[in-house]
Amino acid sequence: MFIPLIFYFFATATAWVYPNPQLEALDRLRWDQTGFNALGISIFVGPCNFFFVDTNATGRSDAADWIRTAYHDMATHNANDGTGGLDASIRFGEEQVRSENVGDGFNNTLSILGIGASRYVSLADTIAVGAIMAFENCGGPEIPFRGGRVDADGPNTPGVPEPQDSLDSHIAAFARQGFTQTEMISLVACGHSFGGVQHALFPDVVPDLNDPTNRQSVQHFDSTFTNFDNKVASEYIAGTTQNPLVVGLNDTKNSDKRIFGSDGNATMLSFANSPQLFATTCSSLIARMVDTVPNGVQLTEVVTPLSVKPANLQLILNGDNMVITADVRFWNMTFDANRVILMLWDDHAGGTHNTTLAARRAGTSSAINDRYSALWYGLDNFAFDGLAGIKTMRFTVNGELEDQDGLGFVVDDSVIFSASSCLFSPHPLAGRLDVAVRNGVNPSRIFLENVKIDSSGHPVITETDIPPPAQPIAANAVYSIWSHNVTDNNLYRIVAEVDGVNISTWANPAGVFSSCPS
Repeated sequence: MFIPLIFYFFATATAWVYPNPQLEALDRLRWDQTGFNALGISIFVGPCNFFFVDTNATGRSDAADWIRTAYHDMATHNANDGTGGLDASIRFGEEQVRSENVGDGFNNTLSILGIGASRYVSLADTIAVGAIMAFENCGGPEIPFRGGRVDADGPNTPGVPEPQDSLDSHIAAFARQGFTQTEMISLVACGHSFGGVQHALFPDVVPDLNDPTNRQSVQHFDSTFTNFDNKVASEYIAGTTQNPLVVGLNDTKNSDKRIFGSDGNATMLSFANSPQLFATTCSSLIARMVDTVPNGVQLTEVVTPLSVKPANLQLILNGDNMVITADVRFWNMTFDANRVILMLWDDHAGGTHNTTLAARRAGTSSAINDRYSALWYGLDNFAFDGLAGIKTMRFTVNGELEDQDGLGFVVDDSVIFSASSCLFSPHPLAGRLDVAVRNGVNPSRIFLENVKIDSSGHPVITETDIPPPAQPIAANAVYSIWSHNVTDNNLYRIVAEVDGVNISTWANPAGVFSSCPS
């Protein structure tokens, strides 16, 4: 039984501070795995024998594909010159057609994990999270996650070792990637706790198994190929392994046999004798693997869940009112019908106000097979004094204050969406998008940002500038309007550059547009 390492990571990692759009997005990807506000990626490794392409007894699993994808993407790294690494270059056809990258597992993986890519989350980040989820949600140790990876602009140089390569070649390849010989043994064992070798790809290694419960004839690395444990080591040491890269038909391709035995079986014996050692070693090495990135890429701090996290915040100016919609996550909280949660907010006039948050219907979320859970509370279209506005939120839970150690949860209402936005025509869509700018704020630029995912799963960002009005158009005594005509149905983020800082909020939420006056 392994000891979860998350408590160590939480103790040593500095919690991030809201607002931080990048860490908010990474937190959602990492911790809101199922339930309310979840992206839904983790359901593809729950149960762990699930294979989304074909659920009918293929012998394959998404978990194995996700781990293999992360390693093959990282394995192009050259520690000597800092090139390559986990940067989603595996999405390019030029890499996938190489003999080192046979199979459809990479495209299968990217078609799922691309769901998580966004303005603040690269495809490479989702590949890293996918590998971590596969280990954690399938019985493995918890692994610290950092974000900030940058997607490559093109394919990297070849670098993944192949089964027929010599032991010296494998040692050299892992050294280039930044791993010692002992770490090579360990990392291969960690990865090969899942999956196996497919007959169609390596017919000289695996025979056609003629097994209706394993229709793609995958000979597995150990007897529990969809779950993490130390059987890849214990079965190897006991001599009962069916690992096709140890006892395969073609001894030239029995690379695991050469790798595992390269230190006289010392490392594998230690793993066979200690499941906890195997788990802690894999946690450390998988973290290093997914954090292996090209030179110049700066990863974030470890993404830990905030005890309280606002999300999906929308502010809309409607005449002299401001309307707020928000969700608020309370980490590791169990449901209590008598709990009272208040949102307090400070305005620009020095006033403080409060309102009760409602428990969201089905407002729970969880991570790592319900090892952690959260409750969500929130507000929908709550109106308050738009002239006084809002500067900072705080929360109380049955009277106990949550305010980020006195910092509060800062809210910027300098540039927000205006309900005066209207439609010229619903079909085809044509409308005017109005942006309310608080008087005294002097943005150097306001633009609309739209994110689309290209055919390879990489987020592509387009920006459309909104020109300032020739003369101020008053929305009320406090805000003026900047306008832009739109002819599509995209969900935009409004971004304003103010004193070198970007302020952003969502635009054109459903149901706000009315007909423009003729």
